[in-house]
Amino acid sequence: MEIQIMAFGIAKDILGQQQISIEVEESSTVKQLKALLLKNYPQFIEVQSIKIAVNEAYANDHLLLHADDEIVIIPPVSGG
Repeated sequence: MEIQIMAFGIAKDILGQQQISIEVEESSTVKQLKALLLKNYPQFIEVQSIKIAVNEAYANDHLLLHADDEIVIIPPVSGG
């Protein structure tokens, strides 16, 4: 199935654009999506604590993805 992913900050820089479409297997989990992103964009290995949000909520690794989900890669945030 094809899913749409939005990215911000360093994640956007790694992907080369703010939004991408990516093909994943039916019944894929967030963990499988992270592995696929790492395979396709090895620069993600250098970024610690990337979070995935699905439908405006942080997602755990076991969450199943659906084609109509709103998926966002949230990079680490620094501040003071």
